[in-house]
Amino acid sequence: MEEVLGHIERITFQNPENGYTIARLQEKGKPDLTTIVGTLPTVQVGETVRCKGTWKNDRQYGFQFLVTSYEVERPSSEEGLKKYLSSGLIKGIGPVFAERIVDYLGAKTLEVIDENPDALLEIEGIGGVRLTRIKQHWDEQKAVRELMIFLQGYGISPTYALKVYKTYGEESMRIISENPYQLARDIWGIGFKTADQTARKMGMAPDANERIDAGISYVLYELSNDGHTCFPVEDFLEKARELLEVEANLVAVRLDEIVKREEVFIGPLLWEGAVKAFIWLQLFKVTEAGIARELARMAMTGAAFDVPDAAQAIGWAQQTLGLVLAPAQRDAVATALTRKIQIITGGPGTGKSTITKVILFLAHQHTRKILLAAPTGRAAKRMAEITKMDASTIHSLLEFDFSINGFRRNRDNPLDCDLLIVDEASMIDTVLMYNLLKALPDAARLILVGDVDQLPSVGAGAVLQDMITAGTIPVSRLTDIYRQGEGSLIVTNAHRINAGEWPDTRNRKDGDFFFIEEEDVVKIAETIQELTHTRLPKAYRFAPIDDIQVLCPMNRGDIGARRMNELLQRRLNPSNQPLVKLGRVFHLHDKVMQIRNNYDKNVFNGDIGRIRRIDAVEHEVVIAFDHRDVVYDYSDLDQVVLAYAVTVHKYQGSECPCVILPLHTTHFPMLYRNLLYTGITRGKKMVILIGSKKALGMAIRNDRPVKRFTGLEAALKGDL
Repeated sequence: MEEVLGHIERITFQNPENGYTIARLQEKGKPDLTTIVGTLPTVQVGETVRCKGTWKNDRQYGFQFLVTSYEVERPSSEEGLKKYLSSGLIKGIGPVFAERIVDYLGAKTLEVIDENPDALLEIEGIGGVRLTRIKQHWDEQKAVRELMIFLQGYGISPTYALKVYKTYGEESMRIISENPYQLARDIWGIGFKTADQTARKMGMAPDANERIDAGISYVLYELSNDGHTCFPVEDFLEKARELLEVEANLVAVRLDEIVKREEVFIGPLLWEGAVKAFIWLQLFKVTEAGIARELARMAMTGAAFDVPDAAQAIGWAQQTLGLVLAPAQRDAVATALTRKIQIITGGPGTGKSTITKVILFLAHQHTRKILLAAPTGRAAKRMAEITKMDASTIHSLLEFDFSINGFRRNRDNPLDCDLLIVDEASMIDTVLMYNLLKALPDAARLILVGDVDQLPSVGAGAVLQDMITAGTIPVSRLTDIYRQGEGSLIVTNAHRINAGEWPDTRNRKDGDFFFIEEEDVVKIAETIQELTHTRLPKAYRFAPIDDIQVLCPMNRGDIGARRMNELLQRRLNPSNQPLVKLGRVFHLHDKVMQIRNNYDKNVFNGDIGRIRRIDAVEHEVVIAFDHRDVVYDYSDLDQVVLAYAVTVHKYQGSECPCVILPLHTTHFPMLYRNLLYTGITRGKKMVILIGSKKALGMAIRNDRPVKRFTGLEAALKGDL
C-alpha cells in the first residue's frame, strides 16, 4: 500500500450518489498535479488529504492514484487556506474575501473562525451582517460535514446532507436513528428503498410495523406518480409484498391498521364490467368525490347571466366579427351560452380558438367578470395572445399561499367571476381540478377546452377523459379541420396519426413536416445535434436553443432525454466553468426545466427557463422563467434538469416553432399513439420525426396506452 499527501487543488468530478471522486492533488515539492480517484465524498478544495492506495497507468488518462482509504487534515499553508475558503464552502466568502482573511490571519485563520469569529470585523469589508452570515454558514457546514459522514455510514448519498440538515436541523441524527423512514416522507429525492437500506443497517427487522407501513405508503405514492388515483387491492397487496419481501398476510394486517387511521380508503368499484375492491390514498378519495360534489353544486344553481336567444346572438356575432361558424361550432357556442358547465374538445385546427373568441365576445355583452386560465405559464401566455385578454395559470388564479400551504381562493373566498374558461384542460390533474372547482362561485359558468386525445395529466388522474366518459356534462366534440395553412402537413398528419393512419412523409422541400429514416441510434443522436446546431438555424433562422425543442418518448436510453441533454449541452452551450451540483452539470445560459411544483418560488412542474447567473459566492443560481427571475440555492438544484431535450409528457401545454422527435424501437415501452400525437401537435412551424419506420408504425398502431385506474367516472355517476 502506497501513500500520497497534499492539498486538493480542484475536484474534476464527483458523483453525489456514491461519492466517487476524481480530484487533482498538489503534493509538496512536485511541479505537476497528481490525479487521485476513489470514494472521497467529503473532500473540499484546499483541504490536505493523506491517501493510501495504489498507482495505475490508465491508457487514456495516464498515471492515477487509486484511493482505498484517506484522512482529511485542515489546510495549513496560506495558499491551501485561500483555496479552501474560496471554494464555495461558505456563503459570502469568495476569492476576494478569502484572500483578505488569510492575509490578515495567516496560518491561524481556521482557528480564529472557530473560536473568535468576531475578529473578522477587523478585516476591510466585513461588517456585522456579513459576519453573522459567515458564522451561520460556518457552523452549518461543520454540522453538515458530520451529518454527511453519518449518512454515508448508512448508505445514504452525501448529497442529501444539506437537505436533511435544513429539514431537521440539529435533530437530524436523532430523527434518522429513531425512524429512518421519515427520510422518505420528508426529503425530496430519498425514496423508500434508500430509507429501507438505512433502516436495515440500523438493525430494523424485515417485518417491523414501521417498515411495512412505510412500504405501503411508498407503493401507493409510486402508483399515483404513474397516474393512478386508486388501484385494485389484490394487485396492490402483491406489489407491496414483492417490495417488502414479507408474507402477504403481514401486509394485509398493517393495511387494516392504516385504513383505521383513515390514511387510505378501500371500497368497491365497477371496472370493465366487474366489481372489485380498490384502494385510494385518502387525498384522492376526497378529491374525486369532491369534484363530483362541486360540479353537482354548480349544476343545481342558476347562471350569473343568461342569453335569451342563443341562435340570434350567434348570428349577430358572426356578422359583427366577419366569420362563418360551421354547424358543430355553432352548437358548441350555443351550449356555452345555455349550460352552466361545458367541455369543448378537439384536435389542432378544429376551431377551439375561434369558438372561444365568439363565446368571449358574446359573454362580454352581459358581464365583465370573465377569467381565463391554463395549467402552465406557456399555455396561459398563448391563450392571452389568442384572446387579447389577460390569462393566468390556475395556480396563480387560486393564489397559493406558502404560509398556509394551500390556496387562498376556496369555498370561503371564491373567485370573483361569472365565467371561467380553462384551456389545455387535459393537463389538469385530480387535485388541481378539485381546488379549482371549490373556488368557483355558485352562479359562475365553467368551460373546459382541451384535446382529450392527448396524453393525460402529469399528475394523478384522467380528469378530462373521465368527465367526458361519465356523460354527465355537456360535451362539444369537434372533428372537422378548419385551420390549415396552405401546404401545411403538421395538422393533417396529426389527425392522420390520431385516426391510426400513416402520415404523409414525402418530405417536400418547402414543407413543414419531415421524416428522416435512420435505424442507428448513434447516427440519430448525431443528426439531431447537427440539425439543432447548424442545419435548421442556417436554413430557417431558428434560434438553436429557444426555437428548437427535442421531444423524446422517454428519459432513458441512448436517444432518451437525459443522454440527448448531455450531447446538446456540449454542442449548443459549452462551458469551461461548469457548476457540478447534486449530480447535475449546469452551464451559464443553459435551458432548464422545473420538475416539481414549488409554490414558494411560484414555478411548476414543466416550466422551462434559462440560467441567467451562477453566483459561486452566494451559492445561488438565477433562472429566468418567462422574463421573471427566480433564485435557486445550490441545494434546490435537484428540482431542475436540462431541457434541450424533454419527454413529450413533460412538454404538454407548451409549443415551440420547431419540434424534433426521435422514434426508435428502443423506445417501445412508450410508443403510444397519443404520445406521438401529442408530440407532433407541440410544433408550430415545423415537425421533424427521425428514426425507424418500424417504430413509427408501432406508435401509430398502439392505441391502448397504459390504463390509469381512477374513480372519478364512478363518482360523477354517483356510484362511488
